[in-house]
Amino acid sequence: MTVSTSPTIPTPASETRPRASDKPSVLFVCVHNAGRSQMAAGFLTHLGGGQVEVRSAGSLPGEQVNPSAVEAMAEVGIDISKQTPKVLTTDAVQASDVVITMGCGDACPIFPGKRYLDWELADPAGKGVEAVRPIRDEIKARVQALLAELLPDQSPGTASNH
Repeated sequence: MTVSTSPTIPTPASETRPRASDKPSVLFVCVHNAGRSQMAAGFLTHLGGGQVEVRSAGSLPGEQVNPSAVEAMAEVGIDISKQTPKVLTTDAVQASDVVITMGCGDACPIFPGKRYLDWELADPAGKGVEAVRPIRDEIKARVQALLAELLPDQSPGTASNH
């Protein structure tokens, strides 16, 4: 008796996860991808210790990362000076488990099965480092809480010790 195998049915694109690994993946989105989302990505990359895929993008990317954001992050030992604003793509959203928006309104595409969070944060655009520091600190606290959710098995206090 011969057993025939049926051809593999391709998985719909909406169900695929074009990711490089099984790590949780987070996409931070703000309008210009020059301040809030860059700081959040910097913190998650630093505090996540390589255990989380991190992306950031903007609905209308700026020309460069906000110098005050770069300076504020440097004060806490995180260098985001080499980052560049990137345009938000459908692929970036599809490849992420969690999409965190920061004032980008309806510009972010919605896909089933993704977790969406909206972090209401002041926009650091055009502000000096003094005004950016409290925004930076709020982002750090939110990233630490997110990490505790994404990596619950991580030893307690690891993220907060940085």
